[in-house]
Amino acid sequence: MIDINDTVMQFLLLFVVVAPLLGSAAALLPAPPGLKGTSPDQAVLRHGVTVTGAVLAAALVLAAGFDHGEPARMQATTDISWIPALNIRLHFGIDGISLPLVVLTALLTFLCALYSYFKMPAGPSPKAFVALLLVLESGTLATFAVLDLLLFFLAFEMVLIPMYFLIARWGGGQKAEAAWKFILYTLLGSVVMLLGLLLIGLNSGTFDMVALATDNGRGLTTSVQVIAVLAIGIGLAVKTPMWPLHSWLPDAHTAAPTVGSVLLAGVLLKMGTYGFVRILLPVAPDGMRTFAPYLAAFAVVGIIYGSLACLALARQGVKGDLKRLIAYSSVGHMGFVLLGIASMTPTGVNGALFANIAHGLITGLLFFLVGALKDRTGTTDLDALAQQSGAALYGRAPRFGGLLAFGAVASLGLPGLAGFWGEMLALFGAFDPADGLNRPAFLTFVAIGGFGTLLTAAYLLLVVRRVCMGAKPEPDAPQLADVQRYEFAAWTPLVALTVLAGLWPALLLGLTDPAVQKLLAGGKA
Repeated sequence: MIDINDTVMQFLLLFVVVAPLLGSAAALLPAPPGLKGTSPDQAVLRHGVTVTGAVLAAALVLAAGFDHGEPARMQATTDISWIPALNIRLHFGIDGISLPLVVLTALLTFLCALYSYFKMPAGPSPKAFVALLLVLESGTLATFAVLDLLLFFLAFEMVLIPMYFLIARWGGGQKAEAAWKFILYTLLGSVVMLLGLLLIGLNSGTFDMVALATDNGRGLTTSVQVIAVLAIGIGLAVKTPMWPLHSWLPDAHTAAPTVGSVLLAGVLLKMGTYGFVRILLPVAPDGMRTFAPYLAAFAVVGIIYGSLACLALARQGVKGDLKRLIAYSSVGHMGFVLLGIASMTPTGVNGALFANIAHGLITGLLFFLVGALKDRTGTTDLDALAQQSGAALYGRAPRFGGLLAFGAVASLGLPGLAGFWGEMLALFGAFDPADGLNRPAFLTFVAIGGFGTLLTAAYLLLVVRRVCMGAKPEPDAPQLADVQRYEFAAWTPLVALTVLAGLWPALLLGLTDPAVQKLLAGGKA
């Protein structure tokens, strides 16, 4: 799009990864007298907006300078020896698979910082909040940019502590229990994942992800690949999360502050599925082929389970929590991502990557909306919101109700919006899986996944009917504030990108497809 030399591109990628970490340290320092504004709290929140805004700007320039004619080639690469004795290198770079995730992470973190500037969640000092938010951003961006297995593990783990404290200190309800459940599940999964990463590195003689992908498993025996996929897959499946390792997610989402839920759903879950695509598919293809049918089976069970849980929460009289419902919907949506990955085909993997981005945009918007609804009404209890005649958001706050309905129909996969393409391509990929996989079994998985799309539409339309529709409120009934200016600023980019990705899917698929083809072919495509 624009011609930027390699040195500048390298600097931009390193800036995107390191700047939030430096900004986090700066957030803990006293604000200079001239920058305090009306209060020190305002100054540190403004600092968070400034740093995340600078990172987003750098990510956009990085995307503009990316050579879209060669998205399969690693670009903006930095490769420096770090620990020679273990052959560990500071290796960074992006291709068509990682670039969209880097931009999505930078965008969502900036929108969360902007939203928090006007609506800071109740809790301790904003200094700690902003510092943790920036550490979380740095770890997530590093996960998508590193090209060394041990660096990937360090970045993968770097996000756990900030998210734990965001839930435990700024959350609500049973926040301590939810935070402990989150950290225990993810840490235990990570310990197993580390063993798998070490197994690959020690048996192949390198931790370099590019070299391992090019080798395409030829330097690893089938038994080593099977053990590595099992170990690494467990750690990644916890973060995705895959049924039955998902039980930490609804509690974490229900207790987390609004911006914590947005980042957890929009960014952190993508780290797990990204690991499947970046590491397991190219590095251990024989091991993946062994476990692909089981991964697909767990994926479709997750689709049905998540949808049925949402239907149960949406029923009248059960006092279902709207935030918890959206959390369970993520289990179903990420099931489609895993099904596409399990097909081991370019179509399925491209669908999984597209669904990753779509889920980040749409579910991020839904958690913003539900958080704002709770701020207005004091509850996310569906029965309390709907009452006897429905909450009638269309009549009480029409723009807010319209946005909630938009998020729901985008999430159910309405054609023309981003949610449609990823799930459709994942099902297409599973319909004709890679050679060596059991096609009758995958056809069964496709049928079950297709039924899951009907259940998804059922519970989301039920939510819209109960929350947005209803009797026209009495003139003297308390009114809800409609969309505020800062909310409009934070939510509009998500709406616009959901529409853009739905109407112009080639914008994203043109980036991912060449990179996926090369990855699955062992670097030969």
